[in-house]
Amino acid sequence: MPLKNKKKKKIKSSKNKSGLTKLASITTNTLSSAYSKYKKNLEKKKIKEIKLKKLEEKNEILKEQKELKILKEKLQKENDKLNLKDKELKIKEESLKVENKRLEVENKRLVKKDEDLGQIDKDLRIKEKELKLRGEQQNRKELDLRVREEEQKNKELKERRKKEKFLKEIKDQEDQKKEIENIKLKEWEEKFEQEQKLKLQEELIREQKFKEKELSTKEGYDDQDSGVSTSTLENFKIDKTSQN
Repeated sequence: MPLKNKKKKKIKSSKNKSGLTKLASITTNTLSSAYSKYKKNLEKKKIKEIKLKKLEEKNEILKEQKELKILKEKLQKENDKLNLKDKELKIKEESLKVENKRLEVENKRLVKKDEDLGQIDKDLRIKEKELKLRGEQQNRKELDLRVREEEQKNKELKERRKKEKFLKEIKDQEDQKKEIENIKLKEWEEKFEQEQKLKLQEELIREQKFKEKELSTKEGYDDQDSGVSTSTLENFKIDKTSQN
């Protein structure tokens, strides 16, 4: 609005200057009539300008009212949007409050869980140390057991070898003893056989002498009987030896 008024004033002043220029060019004879005419035209022009100005002001007012109405409507819409956004923000705030409470509870739960996990981790480290110590003790026990087993094996091996050696010595002694007994038995058998032979020979000799006494009257028969007796004695010796 102020810019338009300034422009109108500038236009008006320029027109006034042009009118004065025209009046200066008019001759002195027509100066009065021209001046009066100029005054009328000027008055008309002023009235026209005033009407135009009023019309313009009216139009400007209507335009401003229309713009104001549009602006009010726009502001109302913006206000409605703002109210809606405000409601949405309130809902979001409530949701955020609920979410914050939930997050607080969850955070407390996580803190508690972290503390529990820390305690569990601490307990696990203690158990790991205990298991490590037990493992080392078990390894030492197994090593001692292996050493003892090895010592026991060596001891058993020595005992077994000693026992085998002892049993071998006993067996050798028994074998030697059996061999000696067999030799003695064989010697006794030979001796017994010789004694039996001697007894048998003595027996045969006694029989022979007895027969010789019975057959002393027959000389020829004695010679035959002596040959038969000799063969009989030899056969008898062979049979007795086989029986013995």
